[in-house]
Amino acid sequence: MGHPKKLRKKYETPKKPYDKERLNEESKLVKDYGLKNKRELWRAESMLRNFRRIARELQGKKDEKKEKELIDKLVRIGLIAPKSNLDDVLELKEADILERRLQTVVFKRGLAKTIKAARQLITHGHILINKRKVWWPSYIVPVAEETKITLDPKMNNALTVKPNVEKKSSKDEKADNNSKEGENGEEKK
Repeated sequence: MGHPKKLRKKYETPKKPYDKERLNEESKLVKDYGLKNKRELWRAESMLRNFRRIARELQGKKDEKKEKELIDKLVRIGLIAPKSNLDDVLELKEADILERRLQTVVFKRGLAKTIKAARQLITHGHILINKRKVWWPSYIVPVAEETKITLDPKMNNALTVKPNVEKKSSKDEKADNNSKEGENGEEKK
């Protein structure tokens, strides 16, 4: 298990660090999903790799109970449909996991204008799930909690559009005063 104070990586780096095709694909995913860095992408890949590994082992063992547990877990997360099998687990892509991140769900629900704005709202504590603040953009949102995502009520007041009232400059005020004096019949000095 390791020492509780010493954290360990939750991702594996690529075996070929300078593979051009992989770099281009990763850059596109990082941009599309508003990830902070490629480590977040590698973490999703590691998570997916673990699900696939378990599915391959279960295909060989034919353990119905563990197979049902894995499929139920993935259904709760929202990665596969309720009546899926292990082949569907093996067909999952990184984008499927990235779609379930809180950052992406907030953007898709229209609570933020951009994917980066969604990340900022989350890290600043303006997003609530079940009336509790969640500060992690990488939080994998279960299907049951997806409808319970809301914007902090205090933040709703800040997002309302305020009327645009232009303040007149001192030159405009002097010009208005001069024109009013001329209309009243007084002479200008």
